[in-house]
Amino acid sequence: MQLKPVDTFETISPEQFRKDYYLQGKPVIIKSLAHQWPAYTKWNWDFLKQAAGHHQVGIYNNVKSDAYTPINTADDYKTFGEYIDMISQGPAGWRIFLFNIFDHSPELTNDFTWPEEYLKGFVKKYPMLFVGGATSITHMHFDIDLSHILHTQFVGRKRVLLFPYEEQHKLYRKPFEVLSLADFSNYHLNTGKPDYEAFPALRKANGYEVILEHGDTLFMPAGYWHHMEYLDSGFAMSLRALQEGVGAKLHGVWNLFGMRGIDTLLKKTAPQWWYAYKKKKAFAAADRQL
Repeated sequence: MQLKPVDTFETISPEQFRKDYYLQGKPVIIKSLAHQWPAYTKWNWDFLKQAAGHHQVGIYNNVKSDAYTPINTADDYKTFGEYIDMISQGPAGWRIFLFNIFDHSPELTNDFTWPEEYLKGFVKKYPMLFVGGATSITHMHFDIDLSHILHTQFVGRKRVLLFPYEEQHKLYRKPFEVLSLADFSNYHLNTGKPDYEAFPALRKANGYEVILEHGDTLFMPAGYWHHMEYLDSGFAMSLRALQEGVGAKLHGVWNLFGMRGIDTLLKKTAPQWWYAYKKKKAFAAADRQL
């Protein structure tokens, strides 16, 4: 893979952000964006446990999806407090996906501000926490609604691989899904090399690599592919903003209610045939990139 570092600024003006990153569809890190938020110093494991520790949450392991894996179905359930205790004690390959802690503790929304000087169209009902134990993995995917994301890391370090949407076939995108067929598990442990023998088109993929630390805010443009590895147990918050154009919004709606509906139906009715079909199509599209 051809990977570059993500441009990083301590601060950046909204004008430069829009001209050089938003309009160019290019990721960027703003290191101090969240530093003035109360959350920057307040939010830690003890604080979150006190705020929402008694609520039950779905947790996800590192096993990559197969023909029978339902969409967004948890692998186990614990209270949020039990989960925090588990991942705080050492490496634990379990993560929480799309946890809207603000439904349970709405007062936490007072601990940050929406950075509307940078982005418009924030979906303010759905700020989300993403929590993981050290060694847990978020497999390579892009967000189905095609929103822009401001992703702020609060505790721990996290390695992120990023690729523009247009690199989808080099990443072996599964048709009717937002997931890559290629397995990037243990990317770091394998000295930064995925399985090029099984997935040769990955060699031609052009993207970025970065390690997020406490307080870093990463701008991920709409449709960007991302793979995340929790180097330490930690958590981050994503703020989502809709794209400006009507066509882009409709594409996101199609993904949510059309594409995903078709995939769910065929996973239930003909899982093996459907998986084999998608695998064949993914490899054929990747081979055309070689």
